Amino acid sequence: MNAVVSETNFPGLKLLGRGKVRDIYEVGDRLLIVATDRLSAFDVILPTPIPDKGKVLTQLSLFWFQTLADIVPHHVISAANFTGELAPYADSLEGRAMLVRRTEPALIECVVRGYLSGSGWKDYQKTSAICGVPLPAGLRESEKLPEAIFTPSTKATTGHDENISFDETVARIGRSLAERLRDTSLTLYKRAAEHAAKNGIIIADTKFEFGLLGDELIWIDEALTPDSSRFWPAAEYSAGQAQASFDKQYVRDYLERIGWNKQPPAPELPADVVAATRDKYRDAYQRITGHALI
Repeated sequence: MNAVVSETNFPGLKLLGRGKVRDIYEVGDRLLIVATDRLSAFDVILPTPIPDKGKVLTQLSLFWFQTLADIVPHHVISAANFTGELAPYADSLEGRAMLVRRTEPALIECVVRGYLSGSGWKDYQKTSAICGVPLPAGLRESEKLPEAIFTPSTKATTGHDENISFDETVARIGRSLAERLRDTSLTLYKRAAEHAAKNGIIIADTKFEFGLLGDELIWIDEALTPDSSRFWPAAEYSAGQAQASFDKQYVRDYLERIGWNKQPPAPELPADVVAATRDKYRDAYQRITGHALI
C-alpha cells in the first residue's frame, strides 16, 4: 500500500490554499493541484484519511479529461515527469498531482442528475421539482429520470452549496455563459454515463466545474470521480430505495448509523470502514478505466 498523504508540505512552493481534499500551489502562471487522501463528509474533513484516495481522484480525472476532450478543453498541462522547481517533490507528486492552466472560475457548481437521489430526492418530495425543473409525479427514490437535468448550485467557500434555478444562474453569470455551462455539462454527463454503463456503473449524478481563459470555456478541478459523483453498481440497482455505491456515501451511512451530529470534530473512522472505502474507490477506478490503480 502506498504512503497515505493527509497534507502536503512543499517549502519551495507558494501554497495558495487547502480545500477539503486538495492542496493548491502557485507555480509561475500555473497551478499545481495535489489530491490528498483526506475525506470530507457533511462538509467536515474527517480525521482519518483513506489510502490511495488522492491517486484515484487524480488518475480518474485524467482519464475523463482525456476521454472527453473532444467536447470541451481541460486545464491539465502535465501530470507526470515533474521537473524544474517541482523536481524535489516529484516522488510525492507522482500519481496524485496535476500541473494546470490558471483560469477564471465560473462561480456556479454545474450539477447534472440522471437519477433521483440525495438533495434532489428531498427537493422532489417537497415540490415535485429540482431547482425549478418540474418532474413527473410518482417518481421513486433512485429512479431514472426521463432525461438528465441540469441543476446548478452556488459555489460556497465554506458551508453548504445552495441549489438554485437556471433563471437564478442567468441572473448571476449571464445567459450566454449559463447556457454554455448547461449544454456542456449535459453533453459530458451523457457521454460519461454511456461509457460507465458499459462497465457496470450507473453515474446517478455528478458535479462539474469550469473556468474561462478569455472567451474559452475550460473544464477544471476534478472530473467524474467518486467524490464529485454518485456511482452505483448497475447489477445491484433497484429503484425505490437508497443504492449501494462506490463513492463516499458508504462513509456517510456509517456516520449516520453512529449518530454523529455532523459538527466538528468528526470521529475517527474504524479500520474496516477505511479498508472498505479504499476498496470501493479502487474498484470504481478499475471498472471505468479498464485497469487497476498502480
